[in-house]
Amino acid sequence: MAERGTVHLWLVDAAAAGVITVMHTIMVFDHDYGGPKWFGVLLALAIGPPIAVRRRWPLPVWTVVLVASAVATAVHLMLEPYSALAFALYLVALATPANRAVPALALSLAVPLVTLPLVESSLTDAIGLVVVVWLVQGAVWTAGVALRKQRAGLARERDRQAQQALADERLRIARELHDIVAHSMSVISVKAAVANHVAETHPDEARAALAVIEQTSRQALTELRTMLGVLRSSVDDASLAPSVGGLAALAEQARLAGVRVDLTESGTQALPEGIMLAVHRIVQESLTNVVRHAAPAHCTVRVDADAKHVLVEVLDDGPGTRTLPRPGPGTGHGLIGMRERVALYDGTFEAGPRPGGGFAVRAALPYREDA
Repeated sequence: MAERGTVHLWLVDAAAAGVITVMHTIMVFDHDYGGPKWFGVLLALAIGPPIAVRRRWPLPVWTVVLVASAVATAVHLMLEPYSALAFALYLVALATPANRAVPALALSLAVPLVTLPLVESSLTDAIGLVVVVWLVQGAVWTAGVALRKQRAGLARERDRQAQQALADERLRIARELHDIVAHSMSVISVKAAVANHVAETHPDEARAALAVIEQTSRQALTELRTMLGVLRSSVDDASLAPSVGGLAALAEQARLAGVRVDLTESGTQALPEGIMLAVHRIVQESLTNVVRHAAPAHCTVRVDADAKHVLVEVLDDGPGTRTLPRPGPGTGHGLIGMRERVALYDGTFEAGPRPGGGFAVRAALPYREDA
């Protein structure tokens, strides 16, 4: 879009250059200034066409137009003087620093003051013409400087937002590290307890539990190395974020920890990366809580997305708050993290004990398909 806008501006400049050139050429042939026509046409070509490239060379174009306009006025050629100079001066004020823009304004005001009295025989008419030219030149210069300052302010604001985005990204990565460690350590803790309990009586089960610990810890180390690499390089880790397709792996890990998981998902293939990551972490944290507080239990995970929003629901039938010190509705560090993720997308989140027993986590995240 920016490139298209730039092309439009160049087309506007080319059109203005053409109009000014034609207008001044007509003046050459309609007005008898006492000089050769070729010289008048040469001055018209020195005033009009440079306007087409004023964005590329603002100061050189302004210089050429100023000199040509001053000469044309001094030889009584131009009946409508210094109109093209306003076009050139605007770009000087917009695109050049103050140490160049201010002298350009001073010269743009001084030259008409010297040359315009040569056009008008009446001092009053000459003063009036000078005032009009000054007002026009001053107005376009002020507009150019104001727009330059506005753009500089916007650039500073973009830099500030970039720094804030970097800080927010690091906080987000910190939450990712918490999710990785909490989920993996919960699985490892449960399976380590199982291995310790059956080590002497059921060595096969103990070895199976140790195999789960090995697999989970290796996966956690891989994810931790990835996150730490992102922190060292300070680059965006969006491309490294887990996708909704990883929900099956989360469900399998929970099954290995003793939770029976039924997973259903639909419409998740086209979800934006940010939404996909939020869904992944909500399911991961929910399953971590089930493993930590409700295993063995039966858990149902449902992720349903359409063109406008995605619904996430994790239900379990574990003991919940009846026999275990489980967090209350919507509290706890993990639940707070889930609530924050949902709030980023102006979604809704609720978590708490189910009336018939167990615990429920429900989240709805709105999104646009072009997000």
